[in-house]
Amino acid sequence: MASDILVSEVGPRDGLQSIKTVMPTEAKKAWIAAEAAAGVREIEVGSFVPAKLLPQLADTAEIVAFARGIAGLTVAVLVPNLRGAQAAISAKAHKLTLPLSVSESHSMANLRRTHAQVIEEARGIAAAIAELPEEDRPHFEGSLSTVFGCTIEGAIPQGQILRLAEQLMEAGCDEVGLSDTTGYADPASVKAMIRAVRGAVGDDAVTGIHLHNTRGLGLANVLAALDAGLETVDSSLGGIGGCPFAPGASGNIVTEDLVFMLQAMGLKTGIDLPRLLEVRGIVADALPGEPLYGFTPDAGLPLGFIPEKTNARLEAAE
Repeated sequence: MASDILVSEVGPRDGLQSIKTVMPTEAKKAWIAAEAAAGVREIEVGSFVPAKLLPQLADTAEIVAFARGIAGLTVAVLVPNLRGAQAAISAKAHKLTLPLSVSESHSMANLRRTHAQVIEEARGIAAAIAELPEEDRPHFEGSLSTVFGCTIEGAIPQGQILRLAEQLMEAGCDEVGLSDTTGYADPASVKAMIRAVRGAVGDDAVTGIHLHNTRGLGLANVLAALDAGLETVDSSLGGIGGCPFAPGASGNIVTEDLVFMLQAMGLKTGIDLPRLLEVRGIVADALPGEPLYGFTPDAGLPLGFIPEKTNARLEAAE
């Protein structure tokens, strides 16, 4: 298990696109700036999709420009196709993520594209990136969504998943991410999937995972992923992004709870947890009526808790 874990905040994209309320642009900027000041090193700030489809993210270009001015912050965005990637490149995002659902039915419903068409989009994006000076090239991730199961097709054959992972890398992606889109994952399946995909494309090509807490297994699945060697975990402040499969339950893993767990284990995140907890107020004020989840914000930090040094404290107490 790596000792330094990258917590990638996805609330400004994955969280906000899942709710009806449109967060004001200035509130988004305040949220992102506050999280970065708390030590969050990577934030997915939006998605370059048509505003008519996701009005919640219509200001992504402006948000990227703002976030680019924050020193030390990796500015990530989701792109559904080459056109979106071109917009992201123009905005100078640091990281682009192209989703490819391993379920072709889900891919058609979500992106209106077959597997072959998405792979072709990946080739076009990689070519566009290659035309840039090396120092200006964004990191390009192909994300395998519904990788642990699909609400339309159920379990997806492993051979199909591995073939798509290989095709994404051959198309020019820098890495392949794993996404539990439907909240079907469990710790055993997380370990098995990481082992299988790494076996197909190499350990260096699989470093991150996007997990949901749909059935209460979010943090357990994180531990399985870390134990399997991954170093990057997505999460959303306050667990923003409701889950339609389990009403009342958080869809995304709660950033505050994730950071607390990692630091309680003595792992390094670079995040100031008390300052991170304060960011919650910015989001709550900007989204009145939207539920925010998380046990750590409600319970507070344990007496004597020393962020990122908890294991050392416990050993000293013994």
